[in-house]
Amino acid sequence: MNSWHHAVSAARKWGGTPEDYIEIEEFIDSSKKIIGDVRHRSLYHHTEGVWLCQRIFGRTIEVSRSAGGTVQVPVRLIAERHVLEDLGWLPSPADYIAGMPIAPWMSGTQRKQLPLSHLLQSEPRTEEPVE
Repeated sequence: MNSWHHAVSAARKWGGTPEDYIEIEEFIDSSKKIIGDVRHRSLYHHTEGVWLCQRIFGRTIEVSRSAGGTVQVPVRLIAERHVLEDLGWLPSPADYIAGMPIAPWMSGTQRKQLPLSHLLQSEPRTEEPVE
């Protein structure tokens, strides 16, 4: 599902138009510009991503009803719905990390030091880690 379809779905549920919701929906999917496959979801499609949406967009957005008047829609509900539509459940960041292998560089004990001249060369070089 893309951001627009999520916005259409939200408008059907809470009223208003897809344009009322599109910024939130696009933010959640904005990780696609970094990772071009479903792994992009590991950045915002989880409980912390939902809370991040609230921090960025506020607790609620005001949506006009077709019958008149407005309604306040909680941003977290909009974000949770997006994740549920994509994944079928609401994972935590820990759920993503649980399947991540621990690489040696993550501990900070393996440091690499490259001379500036190597970085400026057009041919890639492989370097051994400096201990």
